[in-house]
Amino acid sequence: MLSGHAFSSLLFISSLSYVCQSARILGIFPTPGRSHYILESTLMTALVEAGHDVTIVTPFYEDYQTNGTGTYRQIVLTGVAEQQKERRKAINLFQHSKVNPFLAIYIMNRVGLSQTESTLKHANFQRLIHSGEKFDAVIVGQFMNDALKAMAHHFGAHLILFSSVGTSTWVNHLVGNPSIPSYTPEMILSYPAKMTYFQRMKNTLVNFVYNINQHFIFYPKQSALLKKYLPNPIGLNEALFNVSLVLMNTHESIAFPTSTVPCMRQIGGFHVKEPKELPLDLRNFLDEAEEGVVYFSLGSNVNSNHLPLEKKLAIAEAFSDIKERVLWKFEDTSFAKNLPKNVKVSQWFPQQDILAHKNMKLFITHAGYASTIETVHRGVPIIAVPIFGDQSMNAVYAETKGFGKVLPWQDITKDTLVGMIREVIDNPKYKEAAKRKSALLRDREVHPLKSAVYWIEYVLKHNGAHHLRVASLDLTWYQYYLLDVYLPLFLGLYILWCLCKRVKSLIRRSEKVKVS
Repeated sequence: MLSGHAFSSLLFISSLSYVCQSARILGIFPTPGRSHYILESTLMTALVEAGHDVTIVTPFYEDYQTNGTGTYRQIVLTGVAEQQKERRKAINLFQHSKVNPFLAIYIMNRVGLSQTESTLKHANFQRLIHSGEKFDAVIVGQFMNDALKAMAHHFGAHLILFSSVGTSTWVNHLVGNPSIPSYTPEMILSYPAKMTYFQRMKNTLVNFVYNINQHFIFYPKQSALLKKYLPNPIGLNEALFNVSLVLMNTHESIAFPTSTVPCMRQIGGFHVKEPKELPLDLRNFLDEAEEGVVYFSLGSNVNSNHLPLEKKLAIAEAFSDIKERVLWKFEDTSFAKNLPKNVKVSQWFPQQDILAHKNMKLFITHAGYASTIETVHRGVPIIAVPIFGDQSMNAVYAETKGFGKVLPWQDITKDTLVGMIREVIDNPKYKEAAKRKSALLRDREVHPLKSAVYWIEYVLKHNGAHHLRVASLDLTWYQYYLLDVYLPLFLGLYILWCLCKRVKSLIRRSEKVKVS
């Protein structure tokens, strides 16, 4: 018979063996953006290195060789990335950078429905759907693709969401996380946390319209896609509100602090890697920059060539007027021939490795979230030139937290750009703020990538971790907002007020009768 100590040891070893055993994990990440893919592939390859058998659905192919005991299978949504590349050439995002928030909701509906349907009907994905395979967990990249959440039920798996940003109206209601418009700015509005009265009013209105749109327009269309492309589909609501875990690419050092329910975990900075050695010509350019280096990139989704000519000329003139060397990620190679000698141009730079260089002084960026995290991690201040999406919100974060300034692209002139470059580089407060935020971002109990793997394995170990689910998910909308409580209370108070008024009226009338 086992002693108590031996029995406890046996239980401990058994639990370890369960955690360490290989799980079958499916990642569905249809967004055709390279910056998104970098995040998603980093997460999935970490699961491979932890010993799991991973299948990833994505528009991109990567020649990846596993170093762990797990396996890595890619199901490529062929043609999607190529189509997106052609659209990027055709669509001038600078002409659509300022969009009415209500129009933005309509645009997101269209983009989300198109992307979801193109994924569901893709031949490679359809083969997976009809393969009869089963998985232990399905991780879905969260972006207006709610029908894909039903894949967890289809494959008999626990549902995990990966959000490339932090908390948002898109994801909060799925796990019962409070999303109070009085202090939670909508991403498309880019307001500060401390909003003015009129900002709170507009924020509340946009939040209301968004929720109405989501439940009465967008979700029914997503549900129709389920019925069209899935054998034996479940109801969309059953798929939506069955989330075991939300991994969020955010951290308080960068974004505004917000409330989170227990199943939401911050892993911001998880994709940042140790810097690699730079190519020789680039390394020499950086090493020999006695006055430092300015790095300018508008990211992978914005075509810099679409900048109006007068803006490109203004930027070139500004760079010729500063003492620092400049790295400019720029697609227009013909324009690059006429640039000053202190400017080095390329269609691609190893961004993380550049930001880690000791001579890096400033990052002029579109303020994409991944880029913002990378620059904060390295303690490099920024000038934010937001174009679309969440970039304006990230720019607000940078300016509010003191590690950067915002320069709308419409306001770029030689003088405004030179003036802001000098302000951010020469005023030590921006560098100091960036270093403080870097220290906060790095100061974690465990590396965020290890944390992500841990929580995914935690969900598997505890069969979906239902104990993390909050009770608000079991309430109807009128119960959640206490309308069923407030309505009777107010009705009772109104009846009581009417009775009191009636009694007072009767008393006054009787007194008049007595006097007469």
